[in-house]
Amino acid sequence: MSFTIAAQYTEQQGSNNVQSILNENKGLRWIKRSAAAAGLSFLAACSKVVPNAAPTAAPPAPVTTAAVNVVATDSDRHRVALLLPITGKDGDVGQTLANATTLALLDTKSSNIRMTTYDTALGVKAAAEKAIADGNKLILGPLRGDNVVTVAGIARPANVPIISFSNDVSAAGENVFLLGHLPNQSISRVVEFAKQRGKTRFAGLVPKNVFGQRALSNLTRSVRDAGGTMVTIQEYNGNSRSSIEAAARKISNAGGVDAVLIADSGRKAAIGAAYLRSNGLQTVQIMGTDRWNVDNSLVSSRVMRGAWFASVADGLYRQYATSYRSRFNNTPLRLSSLGYDSVLLVARVARDWPVGTNFPVQKLTDPGGFIGIDGAFRFMPNGLSERMLEVQEVRQGQYVTIDAAPRAFEQ
Repeated sequence: MSFTIAAQYTEQQGSNNVQSILNENKGLRWIKRSAAAAGLSFLAACSKVVPNAAPTAAPPAPVTTAAVNVVATDSDRHRVALLLPITGKDGDVGQTLANATTLALLDTKSSNIRMTTYDTALGVKAAAEKAIADGNKLILGPLRGDNVVTVAGIARPANVPIISFSNDVSAAGENVFLLGHLPNQSISRVVEFAKQRGKTRFAGLVPKNVFGQRALSNLTRSVRDAGGTMVTIQEYNGNSRSSIEAAARKISNAGGVDAVLIADSGRKAAIGAAYLRSNGLQTVQIMGTDRWNVDNSLVSSRVMRGAWFASVADGLYRQYATSYRSRFNNTPLRLSSLGYDSVLLVARVARDWPVGTNFPVQKLTDPGGFIGIDGAFRFMPNGLSERMLEVQEVRQGQYVTIDAAPRAFEQ
């Protein structure tokens, strides 16, 4: 199943807000200029979507394409494929990303982009093959790292680059670019900040899973790069409270720890923090990753007050979420901002991209980077993205930015 959306010129409220936001971001060129030139009506972000809910101010109705190749007959628009799970177990995630791309197409008034959505839940390989056969020159998606590998095997021979929403670093490279937030950057940022605040002896509390193993490696490297001392890293088994408590006790027994990074969800972090406190680490600085940014339960946890984590900034996201709710009558998932930002990027590149030619992939690695809902970012030659992150502190009822994200990349 696939359907195609071409942007129509529609007026949105908030153009003055967007212009002021754009003026605040002078260090990053491409998307800023694109948004201003296109009359972008707002920049903002996302939270959670209810699939198939009726929008209050509906976007153009999707055009279902059965056997008819509607994309290949359109010679006036850039052909871009959106590969997402619109149905199935990840359908809510795919739908919120798809909604975000639609919103961005309308906001940027990108009438020269024709985006066709292919449902990967019906078969990743089939979706990728159909996207290439339809003449698409760029693929946005897919969502999961294992799907990226499948799609890349079909897209590479056709010289079609991929901008995926995954953060699986093993899938990047050879014309595959990851737009997903990379946990290693969040860890590096908060460790560097902690070192600047006088913390020198670090410990880690990590789960025994793939995420935990990567966090372990990233934490070790980040502490070394910051000039700190890695005292100990303790692992625990999944949901086992006794395992978490045992790991926390080992950290306490190691002695002389200034800061402990808990590489898990907000809920697990609160459990770990409680055990660290009860085992004598009353004043140790608790730190975490950007996974905490999607867990509002932390702001009501007394044991987590004062904890630090690094994440993308939320200022533009909040504006975006408001506009998303107005159009789709529900709340977006936080990661849907990736969908919106992917279209901002394509809209900028499309200004200098002749219709019908291969996507100018070299534009993606401009050292000046891009700016979107989630702040400044740029792609590296290896396909990984680099983001400007802020440091937030957990306080009663809210997250507070205590170290703002830098405005521009060093070149």
